[in-house]
Amino acid sequence: MQNYFSLLHLTQQFAIDIKALESNYRKIQSASHPDRFVSASPAEKLQSMQLATSANEAYSVLKNPAGRAKYLLELRGINAIAETNTAMPADFLMQQMAWRERLEEAKAAKDLADLEALASEMQAEAKAIQDELIDLFDVTKNLAKATDETRKLIFIDKVCADIHHAIEQIE
Repeated sequence: MQNYFSLLHLTQQFAIDIKALESNYRKIQSASHPDRFVSASPAEKLQSMQLATSANEAYSVLKNPAGRAKYLLELRGINAIAETNTAMPADFLMQQMAWRERLEEAKAAKDLADLEALASEMQAEAKAIQDELIDLFDVTKNLAKATDETRKLIFIDKVCADIHHAIEQIE
């Protein structure tokens, strides 16, 4: 499997140029589009399809900050969500419980304003973690702390998805 950063011609780091990611992705999609391979051999068609599939997966992973952080750790042999890697700081565990409780209360009350406020609060927390991950991955190379922060970001993404789902259900 080709490294996603190499495939999309990006430097292997957390801080990436999103415009370059999108541009490089579109170039690969255009070059591997099935219309370009109508008269190609079956092997060339297969190779083109495999490239497009790899580019789709690479783009999806690298565009998402939590996915990108998790992937960077995987490239270094670290599974951020391994069952053996579940310790979290007590303050974050308490924050998790508070967020989940607030989500459940807002869902039960069908309180869109509180759900949106919670989503905004969590997005701000996610942004702060992403800023820290830039330092942890790209500057200090502190992979142990980057793993902890990645796990926090993955959790926040999950709760944000649950919030958006709750908002859709209410609307």
